[in-house]
Amino acid sequence: MATETFEFQVEARQLLHLMIHSIYSNKDVFLRELVSNASDALDKLRLAVLRDDSLGADISDLHIELDIDRDARTLTVRDNGIGMSYEEVTRLIGTIAHSGTAAFLKELREAQDGAGADGLIGQFGVGFYSSFMVADEVTLLTRRAGETKGTRWTSRGEGTYTLEAVDEAPQGTSVTLHVKPADPEDQLGDFTEPWKVRETIKRYSDFITWPIRLVPPAAENSGESEESGGPERPEPETLNSMKALWARPRDEVSDDEYHELYKHISHDWREPLETVRLQAEGTFEYQALLYIPSHAPHDLFTQGHQRGVQLYVKRVFIMDDCEELLPPYLRFVKGVVDAQDLSLNVSREILQQDRHILMMQRRLTKKILSTVKDLRTSAPDRYATFWREFGAVLKEGLITDSGNREALLAASSFDTTHDPEEPTSLAAYAERMKEGQTDIYYLTGDSRTALENSPHMEAFRAKGIEVLLLTDPVDEVWVDAVGEYDGKGLRSVAKGEIDLGTDEDGEAADEGREQRDEEYAALLAWMTGRLAEEVKEVRLSTRLTVSPACVVSESDGMTPALENLYRSMGQDIPTAKRILELNPGHPLVKSLNDAHTQRPEDPALPETAELLHTLAVLAEGGRPAEPARFVKLIADRLERTL
Repeated sequence: MATETFEFQVEARQLLHLMIHSIYSNKDVFLRELVSNASDALDKLRLAVLRDDSLGADISDLHIELDIDRDARTLTVRDNGIGMSYEEVTRLIGTIAHSGTAAFLKELREAQDGAGADGLIGQFGVGFYSSFMVADEVTLLTRRAGETKGTRWTSRGEGTYTLEAVDEAPQGTSVTLHVKPADPEDQLGDFTEPWKVRETIKRYSDFITWPIRLVPPAAENSGESEESGGPERPEPETLNSMKALWARPRDEVSDDEYHELYKHISHDWREPLETVRLQAEGTFEYQALLYIPSHAPHDLFTQGHQRGVQLYVKRVFIMDDCEELLPPYLRFVKGVVDAQDLSLNVSREILQQDRHILMMQRRLTKKILSTVKDLRTSAPDRYATFWREFGAVLKEGLITDSGNREALLAASSFDTTHDPEEPTSLAAYAERMKEGQTDIYYLTGDSRTALENSPHMEAFRAKGIEVLLLTDPVDEVWVDAVGEYDGKGLRSVAKGEIDLGTDEDGEAADEGREQRDEEYAALLAWMTGRLAEEVKEVRLSTRLTVSPACVVSESDGMTPALENLYRSMGQDIPTAKRILELNPGHPLVKSLNDAHTQRPEDPALPETAELLHTLAVLAEGGRPAEPARFVKLIADRLERTL
C-alpha cells in the first residue's frame, strides 16, 4: 500500500498545538505516558494468548525497551505486546474519539499554573500526543499479534500524518521520537542522555510489572573496527524493580510509590485522596490496593464512564475494568485486586456468577465505606473534599444497596439550616431534635438559596426547627427509598399536612383553627372548584407565616422534580395534581375571602385565584402553565393600580 497523507481532526490539531507550544511545566511526563501504553499492550497480549492459543505470539520474554541513538537524536520506546492493526492505528492515533475532549481542551486552556496543567494529562487517552512536547517528529511502527503486515505512522505534529502498510515489522509497537535539543529555560531535558531516561523511569514507572530495559548509546572510542560492525553496544539495563506494591509489606512501600501506582492505573496525575489496603486470608485469598481520588472525573455521571478496578490473578493481569468487584455507586474508586484462586481464563459472565467475586465485592465495599466514615473524624478536611466530589454518586447506594444502607448513611453528610457552612450527619441531626419532634425534616430543590427562601420553610424557620437542604437530583429518590433513620421518619416539608403545634398551644389553638376553617370554608370550596384542572384541593396552611400561598404534594405523592427526573429517564409519568395551601393570616388571602363573601359574582375573583396559584408555583421554582396568560393578567392588574 502506498503512503497516504491525512489531516488530523479539529480536536487533535488543537491538542497538538497546545502540546507543542506548551503548557506543561514538566515535559518528562511524555515518557511516563508511552511506557504506560506499552505496559498496557503487554498486559493485553498476555491475556489474549491465554484465551487464544492460535495467535502464535511468543510471550516468553515480554518487555519494554528504550533505545537511544545520540547521532540521530532519537529515543525509541518499543514493546513486544499486542500491537495494532492498520484500522486501529487510524482510529486510535489519527483521532481523539472521546466525549470529554472538548471539556479537556477547555480545562487545558484555563490551567494557569504548571502543576494544574500537569494534572490533566492522561485523563482523556491523549498520552501519545504528549510525545510532541519533546519531539520534532514521531514515527510509530506496529504489527498486531496474529497478523503478517505492519503499519507505519509518521507526523511532525503540524496538522497532518502519513500512514503506510509495511511488509516487515516486529510484533508489538515502537514509537521513535526525533527529540528536540535540551532547553533548560523550557524545562526540557536531553532524552538522548541515559541518565535522564534512567531518572525519569525510576521516578514514574518503577512499579510497572514488565521489565523496562534501556539500550544505551553505542560506546564511544571503543576501538572496535568497522569490519566488526562498529562500536559495541552495552548489554541492556533493567531500570525498574517490577515489584507489585500490593504484595509488599506496608512498611516497605513509601507513600510516593503508592501515589505513582495510582497515577499509572487511573491516568489521573494528581495525588489520591486516600489509599486503602486490604489483605484477605483463609479459604479465599486476595490482596487489594484501592484509591479514592481527590477529584471527580468529568464523565462520572455519563453512561460511557469506565468504571471498575484492575483484576489480577496471581499477579497476572486479567482485566482493566472489573465492574463486578465494586457496586456502581463506588465507580470512582480505582486500584488493583489480586486474587489467588480464580481461573486465568475467567470471563465477565463467570465473574457475575462467581461466589468468591461476590464475597470480595461485599468486603471491599464495607472497607471503602468504613474508610470514608473514619475520614469524617480523623481528617475532616479530606472528608469534606470527598463529599464535595463524590457525595452525589455515593447517595445512589442508598437506593440500590439496602444491605449497606446503614453504613452509607453513616458515611453521608447533608446541608442543613443548622449551619450555613458545615453539613451534618443524620446522627448529629437526631441529637439536636427538639423535644417532642418525631421526624427528620428535609426539603429538596435546585439550590440552597432557593430552598432557604422557599415558602415551605417559613413555619420551620419561625419555630427554629432544623431542616435538611437536599440539592442533588438523587435526593428526590433516596429519601423515599430509605424512609426512616433510627426509628425517626424522613419527612418532606413540602408534602402532606404539617402541624408544628405544641402541647402548650392547648385548646385555644384548636378552637382558633376550627373558627378559621369555618370562616374560610366557602372560599376554599369555591377555589377548589375553580382551579380543579390544576389542583386537587385548596386548604388552609399551617406551614406559612409570610407568603400568601404555596403548593404541596400529598404525603405519598411525587414532587414535580421527581416526576421530571423519571421523564428524563424515559418513563411515562402522569402529572399529579397538587394541593394549594393558603395563609389565612396574609392580607391578600383575607381580602380575597372578604371579597368572595361580599361579592361572589365579581369577575375579578377568578383571575385573583388563578394569580394566587401561579405565584405559589413560581415561589417554589416552578413555571406557569401558560406564561403568556400570566404576564397579561399581571400587566392588567398593574395597569389598574396606576
